[in-house]
Amino acid sequence: MSPLDLYGLDQHWLTEFERHSRNAILARVVRVDRGEFDAVTDSGVVRCTGSKTCTGDWVTLDENSFRLIAILPRRTAIERASAGSTSETQLLGTNVDTVVVTVASDTALDLGRVERYITLAWGSGGVPVLVITKNDSGSVDEERILAAAPGVAVCSTSAVSNRGIDSLTAHLRGTVALIGPSGSGKSTLGNALLSGSTFATGDTRDADGKGRHTTVHRDLVPIPTSGLVLLDTPGLRSVGVQGSEDAVANAFSDIEELAALCRFGDCAHEREPGCAVLAAVDAGDLTERRLGNYRKLLRENAWATSRHDARARSEKLREYKQISKSLRRKYAAEGKVR
Repeated sequence: MSPLDLYGLDQHWLTEFERHSRNAILARVVRVDRGEFDAVTDSGVVRCTGSKTCTGDWVTLDENSFRLIAILPRRTAIERASAGSTSETQLLGTNVDTVVVTVASDTALDLGRVERYITLAWGSGGVPVLVITKNDSGSVDEERILAAAPGVAVCSTSAVSNRGIDSLTAHLRGTVALIGPSGSGKSTLGNALLSGSTFATGDTRDADGKGRHTTVHRDLVPIPTSGLVLLDTPGLRSVGVQGSEDAVANAFSDIEELAALCRFGDCAHEREPGCAVLAAVDAGDLTERRLGNYRKLLRENAWATSRHDARARSEKLREYKQISKSLRRKYAAEGKVR
């Protein structure tokens, strides 16, 4: 068996490699440093030169110098947008099939953050799974979490006692990324899946319950017993979403289903008569908090898309020109412009 088989090699990547080979070798990026990266090849792990790669990428390398030649087209990508006012983005992992979102039972439950992570996971193109970690050290309202993640498999685990690990594994496919805030138990969960201590772990701070950044790199590690490949990521203190409205729609599928019942197809769910979404809020079936976060993430996604999508920028420019033309006509009609 080739080492690449342990890292998720399948016919898709063999076909892509044949299109881009040209005296090159196939490899998968397992760790990225500044200007360099480690990649696994048929001969094992090699140190390579080249930029703009991300952990999880399938690449072609020069067979002699291991210099990067090309990054094969990515099948999926976990991309975080800045939660602030800039348009910067960060790739967390590529070619991921399952995105595990971790929520620690021993910290205060932030449903808004859970919804952000789920939206990020749907936007990657992978399938999200929500994992409640450390369920031996605290309690969490699973019913509220289920309501915040409709259509998503939710598992409760304890890496200390190995509780729930087998149940979780049944939901995992292909390359599995672990994402979540610092201290949510990502690395400890990863070690439980690996049946060993591969990822660095640390304690949360006593003062505020927040975790320390024990994972500073994104490492790709195979799990030979299950055929999975595991990607651990550093804890995220802020999560901006971008990609498409479909990601938000999937994360808030309950609201989307209600919206389909509204009297008007373009209902904004504000004050319109016959709004099924507002009716659900009045009936107590949907919280104002969840509806508010749905609106917020839609606005945020639209803003990020407008900053990164050339078509959106073109449309904004065309709209501006039309407004300017209308204003000139108005002023001309009023005799202010000749």
